[in-house]
Order: sequence, then structure tokens, then C-alpha cells
Amino acid sequence: MTEAEDRKPQSDEARSAFRPPSGVAASIDGESSTTSEFEIPQGLAVPRNTGSESETTSEFALPEGLDAPTGAPAETEGSAFSMPSTYHAWSPAAFTPASGFPAVNLTDVPWQDRMRAMLRMPVADRPAPEPSQKHDDDTGPAVPRVLDLTLRIGELLLAGGEGAEDVEAAMFAVCRSYGLDRCEPNVTFTLLSISHQPSLVEDPVTASRTVRRRGTDYTRLAAVFHLVDDLSDPDTHISLEEAYRRLAEIRRNRHPYPTWVLTTASGLLAGAASVLVGGGLTVFVAAMLGSMLGDRLAWLCAGRGLPEFYQFAVAAMPPAAMGIVLTLIHVDVKASAVITGGLFALLPGRALVAGVQDGLTGFYITAAARLLEVMYFFVSIVAGVLVVLYFGVQLGAELNPDAQLGTGDEPLVQIGASMLLSLAFAILLQQERSTVLAVTLNGGVAWSVYGAMHLVGDISPVASTAAAAGLVGLFGQLMSRYRFASALPYTTAAIGPLLPGSATYFGLLAIAQSEVDRGLVYLSTAVALAMAIAIGVNLGGEISRLFLRVPGAASAAGRRAAKRTRGF
Repeated sequence: MTEAEDRKPQSDEARSAFRPPSGVAASIDGESSTTSEFEIPQGLAVPRNTGSESETTSEFALPEGLDAPTGAPAETEGSAFSMPSTYHAWSPAAFTPASGFPAVNLTDVPWQDRMRAMLRMPVADRPAPEPSQKHDDDTGPAVPRVLDLTLRIGELLLAGGEGAEDVEAAMFAVCRSYGLDRCEPNVTFTLLSISHQPSLVEDPVTASRTVRRRGTDYTRLAAVFHLVDDLSDPDTHISLEEAYRRLAEIRRNRHPYPTWVLTTASGLLAGAASVLVGGGLTVFVAAMLGSMLGDRLAWLCAGRGLPEFYQFAVAAMPPAAMGIVLTLIHVDVKASAVITGGLFALLPGRALVAGVQDGLTGFYITAAARLLEVMYFFVSIVAGVLVVLYFGVQLGAELNPDAQLGTGDEPLVQIGASMLLSLAFAILLQQERSTVLAVTLNGGVAWSVYGAMHLVGDISPVASTAAAAGLVGLFGQLMSRYRFASALPYTTAAIGPLLPGSATYFGLLAIAQSEVDRGLVYLSTAVALAMAIAIGVNLGGEISRLFLRVPGAASAAGRRAAKRTRGF
């Protein structure tokens, strides 16, 4: 065909629907062959088959350029039950964070550490609970009843003065012991709540409980810890009914010491504290009588329904009045030692330690509420003592704020007084009789460390107090791990000899004599000593956890922080 003929328009017969357009090569088989929708497109090689040319290719056939897996036989036709020809029997590695997943051991450590470690983990990293057998049928425990039991246990612990982190750990342990995963407890000063979400597609179940009454009874606190320990033991099967029964028995139990023993213990505490600041036998008796009278008046106010603020103010008046009377009748004794001894029995060391511990572990709302409670108690004590001191100064009592109290020249007497103070404090806290001896010895050791550092070594009283309190906290944590119980019974009474009673008294006396600047200096010293006690106790407990075996870390370097790290 010439070039001229090629430019001529072609007829309709020449334009066939099956004819390739201009510029596209014609089929090799000729113009009569048509293309099929099942035919291999041009440019793709037909797989080498052993069959005849008439065999059709399967939609699962391997395209050219892809090699079949090693060892996999080539198939001519695809089957619904055969592996695709492009399957390599290989899957990519699972995603793992750069830091790795923590390996949690749930059997070799106390339940407090197990639960605390899991609470500090993200929810997705927590191990699933073991299959629970603590119910009577195969349907599993009733979730609302488990949450109610958990809240009731948490209420007893929080009302007894336990730290917020330990309360959350106990609540978490109870839930996991009954097989409830994905539980989130939340603790504040007056409200407990817990939420359980069975799965990501189900609605969460949430329950809460308000803490309205608080009481100091470490025997009840220890019994609750024993219950939680038994529930966390995989070898002990306690049903919900049995757990409720034991909890009701704990609530109904009477205090281990009668009222007259508590009043006597309050007097012994004040008398021992007066000896610690240099008082003699007369001062011991006077401080004891004043404190016992204040204790009885406080019980009377409590029976009338007065708030604790007024109870503390009333209880602080008789010891101060006893010191003023001794000064007015010109008895040659240290009246300031009598007043200081009475203050020792009232200073809220337990609430202060718990408040600082909550702040250091990241529970800032609860810590702020506890410290506010401490401030109210302190203000009430200040109000009661200032009223008596003001009238005493007006009556001509000669009280010298510059006359510093000493500690006596007989170390053995001082150590004996500190042990007596710790013993009396333990009784006031309603501790178990089996723990009284240990905490008494702990108080004597704490005072010995303080005396050796401050009196002999001439070290700052704040640093000496912090070191002694740290030793107390370390001993308390070790004892709590050994007995699977709370550390409070082993620490709270032992810090009694370290409380800043004398600094508080001299600050109040200076304010009563219109020397506000001097009074604020003494009170700031008292606050510094109180903070040193609280931080030292918490630091001792953290040191014990730092070097002992904890879940989720092969060494201390892998231990997670309490709430946040470096403020971020």
C-alpha cells in the first residue's frame, strides 16, 4: 500500500471492532483470532506446565517475575483448600517497644509489691490474672459484689491511716484474686471508686464508696491485710461469702485495749517525753497527770459530738495548765518540760507521715487533704496551749522562751524513756500485742541514732532526725515484708521520740509573749523536723524496695517510678 493510499479514509467494512487500532501490533495468530478475558496478557510469560497446551491458567497462577517458594510444588489449577502460590510461610516479627515488655513474676514476692508494680504499668502491659477458683459455680463471681467487697476493704484501710498507694494495691489485689481484669481503683481522702471493664466493647461497671468515719486501730488494719494476703494466695480458695464473713468479723471486733489502758498510756507517753527533754520524777508525774486529764476531757467532748478540732484544743489545755501551776507555786521544776511532754501526746505524727508519703508517691490530692488535716490539728493544739499560756503570763508566771530544754546526762535513762514512749504510743494506736515489742525496740534504736548524731557528733538536728526516721522506715518495710502486713504498726509509734515537741512549745510561748518573730523561727524549726521525719520514713521504705527483689525488674535500675518521671 502506497503512502497516498494510506492517507485515504477507509470504509466502514475496513473498520472492524476486533481490528487493532493503528499503532498497536496485530496478534501473531492472525486477524481472525480474538482475545479472551481469560487469556494471559501480552508481556506475561505463560507458566511452564507439564500438561498440554489446551490447559487453561488459573487465577492463582504465579505471574512472571515471581519465584515460587522453595520446596512448594507448582500447581496447574488453584484450589480453595490449597495455599496461594505467592505464600511464603513467613510472618513479620511482632512489634516490640524499644524498652521491651516488663517480665512480671507473680509468685516470688509479697502481694504488695506485685500489685504496686502492676498499678505502675500501662493497662496493656499488665499480665492477665490466673484462672480464679474462688467462686462456687462455673459462671464466675458476681462483678458488683466483688467491687463492693473491694470498696469495703479499701474503706477500712484508708480509715485506718494507710497510704493511698497501698490502699490502691490492696483493692487491685482483691479484684485480681477473683479473676477481674482491667480494673482501675482510684483513692482520694474521702472517696473510693473502682471501675471494671470486661472488654473493649462492653460498658464498664463503676462503684464508689465514701469514707466518713476514721479511727486509729492498727489491730483491725493488720487483720484486713491478712485477709487481702489470703485472697491473693493462689493456694487459698476463699469464696465471696467467706470473705464477707471475715470482713464482718473484723468490723465487729472490739479494740484490744480497754479505755483505762489507753488513758494510762497517754499519761505514760507524756511523762516519758518530759524525761526526754530533761525532766525529773516530779516533772514525769505532773506531765502524766496533765495528759491523762486532757485525754479524759477529749473523750468527753467526743461523746458530745464535738469535732476533732475542739477535742485537740481541749486535750492540750491540762498539760499546759499543769506547767503554769507549778511555776506559780514556785516549784523548782522545769515547767516547760511538763508542757512539752503533753504536746508529744497530741502531735499528729501519723497523719503527717501518711500525708507526705502520699505526696511523694504521686497522690497529690490525698496528700494535700492529709496535710490540711495536720494543719487543722496543729492549729487546734496551738489555740489550746496559747489560751493557757496567755492567762499564765497575765497571772505572773515566769516562763522563759530562751531556756532551752536539754536531754539529760544519762544516755541509758534517755533510751529507756524513748522506749517507754514508743510502747505507750503503740498502745494508743491499738496495735497487736505481737508487734509492741518490735516497735518499742525500734523506737529505742531511733533515739540512739539521733542522740549519737546530734548530741555526740554535733550534727544538725534536722539531718539527725531524718537519718533516724529513715532507719525506722527501713525496719518497718522489712518487718512488713516478713509478716506480709502493713508497715504502719512498725513505724508510726517508733517515730514518737523524734517528734518536735520542744520546738513547738517554745514557738507558742514566744508568740504568747508577743515575740512573734522568735516564735515563727521556732515553729519553722518544728515544721522542718516534722518534714524530716516524714521524708525519712518514706525514704527508708523506698530504699528497702530499691535493693530487694521486685517484679518487673532484674535489678533496681528497671524499677518503675511511682507516678511520673522528672515531672514530664
